[in-house]
Amino acid sequence: MQRTENCLKKLERMNKALRHEEPDRIPVSDFFWGGFLDRWREEKGLPADADVYQHYDLDWTVTIPNMDPHIKAFEVLSETEEEVIVRTGFEAILRKKFSDPMPEFIGFETDTIEKAEAFVFDDPADPRRFFSGGDNQIAGVGDGYARNLPPWIETVKEKRATIPVFGSQCEANEYMTRIVGPQNLLLWVGLYPDQFGEFVKRTNEWALAMLKAQIKAADGLIDGMVIWGDVAYRKDLFFHPDYWRKWYKPGLAAMVEACHAAGLPVIYHGCGNVRRIFEDFIEIGVDAYNPLEAKAGLDVVELRRQYGHRIAFCGNMNVMEWAACSKEELKPIVLRKLNAAKGGGLIFQSDHSVPSNVSPENYEYVVDLVREYGQYPLRLGEYDLPDLN
Repeated sequence: MQRTENCLKKLERMNKALRHEEPDRIPVSDFFWGGFLDRWREEKGLPADADVYQHYDLDWTVTIPNMDPHIKAFEVLSETEEEVIVRTGFEAILRKKFSDPMPEFIGFETDTIEKAEAFVFDDPADPRRFFSGGDNQIAGVGDGYARNLPPWIETVKEKRATIPVFGSQCEANEYMTRIVGPQNLLLWVGLYPDQFGEFVKRTNEWALAMLKAQIKAADGLIDGMVIWGDVAYRKDLFFHPDYWRKWYKPGLAAMVEACHAAGLPVIYHGCGNVRRIFEDFIEIGVDAYNPLEAKAGLDVVELRRQYGHRIAFCGNMNVMEWAACSKEELKPIVLRKLNAAKGGGLIFQSDHSVPSNVSPENYEYVVDLVREYGQYPLRLGEYDLPDLN
């Protein structure tokens, strides 16, 4: 399907921002919790299939192929009106309470270091990942619960006419938390650093092959790549920076290189406080970092002062403030952050995803502020910070 003129303008806006050039205005988009979307549709009187990206004319979206280690249908262990318990292609058992925003991991088949060493991955380039529908854990068991998802390539084709579309690839730590679980992850780093590190390395090699297969399957239809790889919590990394540099960084660097070889910019998504390895992300060429979690002490204005235009930023709007503050309180918060967009290099988003406690009224108000004051050249008035010019 041919892309609309408006879509091409969005793509130019995104690409300029990621190249640290000033487009017509600051790009704005987000990820949304299902609870917010339900509330938004109800309070706005919108139909059940209303698309938030089209409604607000947002500037980019992300799509998720089947990244499960084993391609298979969910095994439903129990199901009631309130919850479902399933075993997925990660060989993990999850309980999804439909009233709760996220599932509970209640078991992992890979529960010893020996099982991790023996773990066998399905073909990373299996065409079913991209061209067939079905179940997969990343897209199907999370904020919501969905089965028999449509083929990834069809979703890409459907969306790309009106909005820039990024693909997705998890790197090793996203797999570790789902294959062995966070407790074993943290324990094995200490007990079996080299054995576990080899599993991390092998997982990233497999993920790199899948990334390359995804790029080939897209055949020019995607505009960038999100690499998902949470390695931190609110205070610090899950493990020492040197461990990350030895076992995780080379695999991530190879993924970034593969994307750039295909002409695709990379937005890396990592929650938590990653200050101790931020220079590493710059070194390996990550184009933009997301979500810059404000709750972990990250501030986009201070990050711009510290790192200049060596990396772009995507996020940092504190959702707790977005939910709780009045419009009078939100305006200075938002306009101060827009200083980080001077010279390009900022995509305005939340510091993770928009949750249900953010009212549609507050959401719209902030988006309208960014659209009004985010026109280049920026005129931020009393909220202008001259030292960021």
